[in-house]
Amino acid sequence: MSVYKVIDIVGTSPDSWEAAAAAAVARASSSLRDLRVAEVQQFDLTIGDDGQVESYRVKLAVSFKFED
Repeated sequence: MSVYKVIDIVGTSPDSWEAAAAAAVARASSSLRDLRVAEVQQFDLTIGDDGQVESYRVKLAVSFKFED
């Protein structure tokens, strides 16, 4: 039997939502072990004063296994 914890994380990228999600997972995997699933919860972006997209943001629910 296994138990998993789910946390929300947010990744950002100036390039794309995919890059933002990849950055979030890469960072989470550096401090959390045994990541299992990342579920996209929300997409959004920041807009600069000039009306252009500054960055893409993705909110993920990430699960990881509790260690024994």
